[in-house]
Amino acid sequence: MKRMSALNTLAYDPALCTGCGMCTAVCPHGVFVLVDHAAAVIRPEACMECGACQRNCPSAAIAVDSGVGCAGAMFLAALTGRKEESCGCS
Repeated sequence: MKRMSALNTLAYDPALCTGCGMCTAVCPHGVFVLVDHAAAVIRPEACMECGACQRNCPSAAIAVDSGVGCAGAMFLAALTGRKEESCGCS
């Protein structure tokens, strides 16, 4: 499993990918695309660490520490009623 960006915890192992496309369907920031029947990470810096890709990947090709980073800031803001802190998500 290779870490994709120094800005987040997203890691991906293309050797485990089955090309199901679930990561492309659930990622809110377009981090993944399908290329030749396999996922490719095209925007690793855009990952907000929500964990949707990992939870929906049937082959465990994706790992991310969900609840940290941008997604964590958004969840905390929603739960506490505070203004979301800037996290640099695109």
